[in-house]
Amino acid sequence: MPREPLATRAFVLCALANLAQGVAFSLYFHLPGFLKALGTHEAEIGLLFGVYAPAAIALRPLLGRTMDRSGRRGVILVGGVLHTLVCALYLTVHAVGPWIYAVRIGHGLAEAALFTGFFTYAADLVPASRRTEGLALFGVSGMLPIGLGGLLGDAILASGGYRELFATSVGFAALSVALSLALPVERRGGPAGPPPRGFAAAATQRDLLPLWLLAGVFSVALAAALTFVKLFVEETGIATLGLFLGAYSGTAIVLRVLFARIPDRVGPKRVLFPALALLALGLWRLAGATGTADVVSAGILCGAGHGYTFPILYALVVSRARESERGAALSLYTALFDAGLLVGGPLLGALIRLGGYGTMFRSAAGLVVVGALVFAVWDRPGRGGAGVG
Repeated sequence: MPREPLATRAFVLCALANLAQGVAFSLYFHLPGFLKALGTHEAEIGLLFGVYAPAAIALRPLLGRTMDRSGRRGVILVGGVLHTLVCALYLTVHAVGPWIYAVRIGHGLAEAALFTGFFTYAADLVPASRRTEGLALFGVSGMLPIGLGGLLGDAILASGGYRELFATSVGFAALSVALSLALPVERRGGPAGPPPRGFAAAATQRDLLPLWLLAGVFSVALAAALTFVKLFVEETGIATLGLFLGAYSGTAIVLRVLFARIPDRVGPKRVLFPALALLALGLWRLAGATGTADVVSAGILCGAGHGYTFPILYALVVSRARESERGAALSLYTALFDAGLLVGGPLLGALIRLGGYGTMFRSAAGLVVVGALVFAVWDRPGRGGAGVG
């Protein structure tokens, strides 16, 4: 029996549009350098990276309801236009004050709509028999920008400055909107099935609770890896952000392109725990990094962990949520990554000020290990989890 196709026209268009907006967003991994040049300390940089989270999280119930009742495409288009506008507004920032906080909040709202909209639209397109594989492959459009944003940002800053970086992000955001306009219009009301119970019911569904815990832990780990490495390599002078992000995203992409079928074949959770271990090892490696090779190897380990962890959790949420509540469930899943920045950004920044980068990276690695252990105990048949995989 032939396998159901993945690379449909809608799937490819959605991936390309997500790729373009992802490059625009990933250029802002260089934002800590801009903020540092304006005289900002690490704790406030963490706060600025997390400040948009409350508004973005508050928006998620509305996004979930809108997508479950009216489809995903409208949310994507509104988010894309807002994203383009906000990227342009960074060109008006000349000091750290209320205005940069307002721009960051607007950026968070735009990313909330795009992140949730694109990933829910893609989840609707992937056959259930190839769910983890399909979502992992779609996730390449989210991982590739991490490397591209790092390397492209390095090149722009080497020959120009942050104004050129921000202007480039505007171009990629606008390209995403243009591609999104070509997405097929969905049937109104989204997927068939029982009527949605509401955002709160989806959020408190018993077999989803362990996934929310682990996604929250994972998001804090990502805050450590993706928010503060820029400052770490600038302060130590041992590598560049582009090298770290290139190794990180390159490893994740290779795993997803060549080995995306493994979780569906052997069971998602049999792959999930080794992936979390690799992420923890990568963070621990960063804590003791003294040269370029250490930073690159840490990027490889973190990328391998991210490469499997995100799509496996994503697929488990899609599998366990009611089809009619997929928008609500994925809205909450993506909201947890904003929550990770909100909680993790200032906390990790404070750890740097108290004990240095080594203490911060080791603490993040320890959190991943503890989170994985709690999830392993909680997510078992009869203990609140579905025991999938």
